[in-house]
Amino acid sequence: MAATGSEQTGSKAYYVTTPIYYVNDAPHLGHAYTTVAGDVLTRWHRQRGEKVWYLTGTDEHGQKIMRTADAHGVSPQEWCDKLVEEAWKPLWEHLDIRNDDFIRTTEKRHTERVREFVQDLYDKGEIYQGGYEGPYCVGCEEYKTYGELLDGEGDFEGQKLCPIHRAPVEMLQEENYFFKLSEYGPKLLEHYERNPGFIQPESARNEIVNFVRQGLEDLSISRSTFDWGVKVPWDDKHVIYVWIDALLNYATAVGYGADQERFERTFPADVHLVGKDILRFHTVIWPAMLMANGLPLPGKIVANGWLMVGGEKMSKSNLTGISPQQLTEHFGVDAYRWYFMRAIAFGQDGSFSWEDFSARYTSELANDYGNLASRVAAMVGKYFGGALPEATAHGEAEQAVVDGLAKAVATADERIGDELDFSGGIAAVFDFIKQVNGYLTEQEPWKVAKDKSDEAQARLATILYTAAESLRACAVLLSAIMPESSAKLWDSLGAEPHLGPLADQPVGDAARWGQLPAGATVTKGAALFPRLED
Repeated sequence: MAATGSEQTGSKAYYVTTPIYYVNDAPHLGHAYTTVAGDVLTRWHRQRGEKVWYLTGTDEHGQKIMRTADAHGVSPQEWCDKLVEEAWKPLWEHLDIRNDDFIRTTEKRHTERVREFVQDLYDKGEIYQGGYEGPYCVGCEEYKTYGELLDGEGDFEGQKLCPIHRAPVEMLQEENYFFKLSEYGPKLLEHYERNPGFIQPESARNEIVNFVRQGLEDLSISRSTFDWGVKVPWDDKHVIYVWIDALLNYATAVGYGADQERFERTFPADVHLVGKDILRFHTVIWPAMLMANGLPLPGKIVANGWLMVGGEKMSKSNLTGISPQQLTEHFGVDAYRWYFMRAIAFGQDGSFSWEDFSARYTSELANDYGNLASRVAAMVGKYFGGALPEATAHGEAEQAVVDGLAKAVATADERIGDELDFSGGIAAVFDFIKQVNGYLTEQEPWKVAKDKSDEAQARLATILYTAAESLRACAVLLSAIMPESSAKLWDSLGAEPHLGPLADQPVGDAARWGQLPAGATVTKGAALFPRLED
């Protein structure tokens, strides 16, 4: 969890954020899905040689936290401290997440800057006092419109329900302070028009554009019926609305109001990764806040879909929450990271099933990839004493592999690094792995080895070099997705003494053929992806 040292002076960093997660409970697969995606994206950009800053953290204020803590007989701060240190941070370490910073909204570096930001808005006349009455979902920490509520059935007969949590909303009436959000509708629409990639995917963009076109209402930015939050600086009877507080983490974590030089070389975010259920906060309220205070807007806001189990969105509230550790214990951390990036198109809803995970693991990881690595190392050991032979009989079959690698690298780099199409990028790499397996099947090195002529031995050496050099490239291409197994493969190929650490290998250079030198020591270690136990 320590900073990676990617914050340097000079040009702007490639800045990626996850949502800051609500700590009313332990993290589940949905939280981990977004965080792994951000980790893969930022690792990839590091391999492009870019300066990177990856931020995640926790959202610790608001009525929901206060009630959860009260139900457990502890203070809100004690509850947050316990969850962060015992559940959230340990999971990110377990999943090999290389975040550069972890922001907590109860930290002084955040709360003081939030007060300053809101005071600036107030001083500019962007905030006024007024009253509000309407339905409020504590789970979302959001006022709802009557039109989006559901009619309750069964135990909730006669009540109105939040469409996300399927729980009754509460009717609130209180004096609040309001941000003049309604004035920013035209400016937001103009920005969406000028920057069509600002909101992704296209379905999310269309939803937000239609929402804003219907007209925006001013936003209540304070609460006065409870006190667990950041105090409004000019009126301490109010606390700042938790979403205003939370969104500002993207600025406060990188030096807003405290370190202007650092702020300017990091902010704004190049990519905000968010769940689609919090899209409006990030694509309407957040850019309007930035516009109001004269700050630059993020590059793009990318909404991932929901993870579904049995047709229901995965969450604690509907009892489909699954612990990531339940899966990593069985499949391993690398396979976990790979599966959710491989099996689900980022930006779309995806269904998780244990059966699908098992089938993909066995087919693609164990059989295609792991078996290829094992076979090549075993044959280099058997036929050449573990020393990588020199390729002297390069022909059409080998050139097809070289061309296949060039295509895989170009496709994966574009899909993952630029388009956030993790599934498509990983598929390109595994198509190449299938090609290399097909190459070995066609060339039959085990048969060629029986012929002891110089010509046959040169052919055998070329076949095995081609396969090993292909694996060298796969280790580079997959290290952002599966860092542990890629490092094991790198070690097995004897690459580091000649090429340096795997983390230093530029992804754009992965297709340059012939990097593994003849004579490199190839060793056959334990299987990269062991057979699954029932």
